[in-house]
Amino acid sequence: MPETQNIKGIIRKVAEIIIGELKLEDVTADTFNPEMDLVDELGIDSMDLATIALVLQDEYKIVIDEDDYPKLKSIHLIADYIQEKLTAKS
Repeated sequence: MPETQNIKGIIRKVAEIIIGELKLEDVTADTFNPEMDLVDELGIDSMDLATIALVLQDEYKIVIDEDDYPKLKSIHLIADYIQEKLTAKS
């Protein structure tokens, strides 16, 4: 896996992970709105977010601080966060 990935690739992967973890139906990585508020619009709770954060940490080999969870409100914000972490690491 390359150290830095483009934001579109990260957005797609994050969408796939969220869809898989939450067992969402009727949505694909291509149709998932990356700007959708995951808590207010999708109804993700803190346990779901913690699970998704753990999967993302494994996937990208980064550490997501629990204090940062409130920032991770949309796929786009999560992807930006991951890209920052990857850039800082390399």
